[in-house]
Amino acid sequence: MARPEPFRPGPERAGPVADPELRSPAGAGGLMEVVHHRYLLKLLLRRELKARYKGSLLGLGWSYVRPAVNFGVFYFVVGVFMGMDKVIKDFPIYLFSGLVLVTLFTETLQSATRSVLHNAPLVRKVYLPRELFPSASLLVSLVHFLPALAILVAGSLSYGWRPTLPGLAGAALGLLIVVLFALGLGLLCAAATVFFHDVEQVVDIVMITVSWTVPMVYPWTHVREHAPVWVLQIWQLNPLVAAVELFHRGFWGPLSDGRIPPLPGLTARTVSALGLAFMVFFIGEGVFARLQKRFAQEM
Repeated sequence: MARPEPFRPGPERAGPVADPELRSPAGAGGLMEVVHHRYLLKLLLRRELKARYKGSLLGLGWSYVRPAVNFGVFYFVVGVFMGMDKVIKDFPIYLFSGLVLVTLFTETLQSATRSVLHNAPLVRKVYLPRELFPSASLLVSLVHFLPALAILVAGSLSYGWRPTLPGLAGAALGLLIVVLFALGLGLLCAAATVFFHDVEQVVDIVMITVSWTVPMVYPWTHVREHAPVWVLQIWQLNPLVAAVELFHRGFWGPLSDGRIPPLPGLTARTVSALGLAFMVFFIGEGVFARLQKRFAQEM
């Protein structure tokens, strides 16, 4: 009878090989991945718009109604009843040019703050860059901003406005400041809301005050005349102040009679506001990227 062959161990079995196509649901993400997932961003944008106007007769027509009603309230209360239209020449243009930017900021920040929490089923079950949700909120707000901007341009032209290249460039910078500032704060608040749901309520309350903290219903000279110097200096640090003033210079400035002087050092304040907006944007992105790995387990 043949003797059995002695056991000789073969090569060790390799462990499971990770599939490079599989990605962890808590991946690093990043805003660059939002660019790579443009198709998903487009789908989220369509879903947000459809959900917001589902069963609505006017649909996107509400984008025209909201700014019109908001403008009417401010105009009659502040302009007519409180007499601000006698202080500021062409007050409707002054008011509306600030209102469109403030509305863009508040709508973006409020919707971005709740964007991750309101998409909890997707966050828990599907891999996709979490930054898609605040980014989609920004795009929805820009969709609503465009009709308001069209109304502003038409209204300014009816008052005799003639666009200038420096004015339009300044308005574009003001828009950039608002977009960066709102998205940065939105990313920061969206991440915080996952862990502390009260953040959403705090943001909603703070947004009520935004319209009164910028020169939208009053000229900046009122702050200089009725507030201490230190209050004026702190007030001017707000990036939204420079952004609104840039929009005023672009649309209302050519119509003004010079009774209200431009904000002193607007160029320097624009650079400072842009730098602060970029800083808030990068801080918000960094905090969001760091905390998003824990989103699924916290929901």
